Amino acid sequence: MIHLPHLITDLALILAAAAATTLLFKKIKQPLVLGYIIAGLLVGPHFTLFPTVAEEETIAVWAEIGVIFLLFSLGLEFSFKKLAKVGGAASVTGITEAAFMLLVGYITGQLLGWGTMDSIFLGAILSISSTTIIIRAFEELAIKHKKFAGLVFGVLIVEDLVAILLLVVLSTVAVSRNFEGTEMLLSILKFAFFLILWFLGGIFLIPTFLKRTRKLMNDETMLIVSLALCLVMVILAVKAGFSPALGAFIMGSILAETTFAERIEHLTKSVKDLFAAIFFVSVGMLIDPAVLRDYAVPILIITLMTIVGKLVSTTTGALLSGQPLKTAIQAGMSLAQIGEFSFIIATLGLSLKVTSDFLYPIAVAVSAVTTFTTPYLIKVSGPFSSFLERSLPAKWIDGLNKYSSGAEGITTTSDWKKLLKGYFSNFVVHAVILTGILFLANRFIHPFITSKLFNGLNGSIASLAVSFVLMAPFLWAFSLRRIEKKAYTTLWLNRRYSRGPLIALEAARITLGVAYIAILISLFFDALLAFGIALAAAIIVIVILQRKLQAFYGRIESRFFLNLNARQAVEKQKSPLTPWDTHLSELTVSAESPLAGKTLGQLAIRERNGVNIILIERGKLVISIPGQDDYLFPGDKLTVTGTDVQIEAFKQQVEVADRIDELVQAKKKDVELQQITVSSRSRLADCSLKDSRIRQLAEALIVAVERGGERIPNPDSSFKISSGDVVWIVGNRKKISEYLKE
Repeated sequence: MIHLPHLITDLALILAAAAATTLLFKKIKQPLVLGYIIAGLLVGPHFTLFPTVAEEETIAVWAEIGVIFLLFSLGLEFSFKKLAKVGGAASVTGITEAAFMLLVGYITGQLLGWGTMDSIFLGAILSISSTTIIIRAFEELAIKHKKFAGLVFGVLIVEDLVAILLLVVLSTVAVSRNFEGTEMLLSILKFAFFLILWFLGGIFLIPTFLKRTRKLMNDETMLIVSLALCLVMVILAVKAGFSPALGAFIMGSILAETTFAERIEHLTKSVKDLFAAIFFVSVGMLIDPAVLRDYAVPILIITLMTIVGKLVSTTTGALLSGQPLKTAIQAGMSLAQIGEFSFIIATLGLSLKVTSDFLYPIAVAVSAVTTFTTPYLIKVSGPFSSFLERSLPAKWIDGLNKYSSGAEGITTTSDWKKLLKGYFSNFVVHAVILTGILFLANRFIHPFITSKLFNGLNGSIASLAVSFVLMAPFLWAFSLRRIEKKAYTTLWLNRRYSRGPLIALEAARITLGVAYIAILISLFFDALLAFGIALAAAIIVIVILQRKLQAFYGRIESRFFLNLNARQAVEKQKSPLTPWDTHLSELTVSAESPLAGKTLGQLAIRERNGVNIILIERGKLVISIPGQDDYLFPGDKLTVTGTDVQIEAFKQQVEVADRIDELVQAKKKDVELQQITVSSRSRLADCSLKDSRIRQLAEALIVAVERGGERIPNPDSSFKISSGDVVWIVGNRKKISEYLKE
């Protein structure tokens, strides 16, 4: 008898259970994630009615792969440029909500009598909302175009970065069991260093590689290359002391900046869906129904704290950032749940063996309950905000309105602020690059040269030369590059107050550059000798090589920004958000839209709907501020501005495919090919196809006629049908029957 490995039988069992539950949950219109979790519960060790997975350790490995690809896909949707664009409102709201929920979770855990580590992980679990659940709810309720939805998506982007940071900090705290601020600060600085280094290197190298190999990249090779890049970054992250999930997320965010991002996301979706399903099933397998029964009260308390805490914290953060009360409340009620990142954080605690067994199923139970409540909270958020506006004192409402209007005003930036911001950015970026090159020189370049090429002094000199060549352009930018020229010139002309500090800043930059050279040389030679050589090298850089280094660095910088901005190269600068409910939204013209094929002048959209079309994207063609003679065509992506009510009404005319699709499907079901024998009493007998008017009256078409054993396909309109002919008709059976009965 052939023996089938347990891996295959376990995988078959998991996927069969997942398939059955997801079909059911799709039918009842509930999130598939909950279906996967219930599937895991059914095939897990705590439920004996169905067959149970034999090798849980193997499934844990598959689940780890699922986490990697899930984080990779989240990274593809993340994008550091999106983080830069979300603005202060989303940043303030997201950070306020995450910090508040961290505190709420910790205090709740302590009040329930839990240990310190359980309370810390509970706070982290509650601090991150679910991107998957929110996007699904917004799509089902058709509210992605509304103003508060833009704020919610911005907060989710901020929360993604907070979640990654929490994974790093929690791993450090869990392993060291040390809660000192110094330890946590070092782990955060280490995370920031590698994040910047990988991002800079990835943006410079990976888009260039993909462009050079574009002609070789069919769907198969693109999929393999993308997954290879993901797993290579996973290995690098683990080597650097981080979790595999962090590496996958960073590679996804790097690829998100390339012009291939949508294609990669499409190609990897099936892989992600498969392994993510296994991960969520493994989540369900760890749930013990007995634990849920014993901890029913804590589950209820934590669920209430999640909903109320996220509503209060998100609303507070949004109001502080200058958002109207209605937008703030709608955002707060939309974010009142936990999801996929919470599972990953709970899994981290279990894998590191620092949290109790009950915390994981409690987190899953809270997620399940809040997943069900999310759509209903979003639906009532509008009426609830209107109720509050009517109930609160008028002075409070006026004060909030004035604060919101003031927060949207334009602020001026002083020259010193511009200059110091530029100096700080220049320092951080190039300090990370130079430190990375020092690490590379010490760990890889020098050992390779001394073991493979030269020994002794010659090897040290060669290592120093190679490392210095790599550092030179970045040393020039670090110490000598002119930053914010206009602001610098304005301040320099103010001799009395600004010239002294400017000279001090320049001297500090040069000194730090010399220090980097000295550190490099000290890796291979005596410290005193290193200092002397460093001074000489600095003079060479300043006097002799400055122009060449400036030109070379310019090419490096141009390539970096070209890669970074490639995906947005076709996008035009869009208008800033107008106050209150007027905002920007994107719609796609469906093929069935009554507006398609007409000019803007004919449609008079602004006059009839109160909506302004700012941008029309048609493939690679972008029409900015279109005129009255510009047409709308199916597939056009429109950027419009208006209120929620105006955009919703306009959307009903633009995106009509979903409503029409139901009618089309119904018609398709009724259309069929049928065979009819013409009798002498039939209205088709002795009648030409043209005179029969079957096309007009029955919406049917005669595609063939059989007469005397001969088949006549596609007869013309003058063909005369005789009694005894067999006629093949395509059309609606009901209408054809009614036609023949007349």
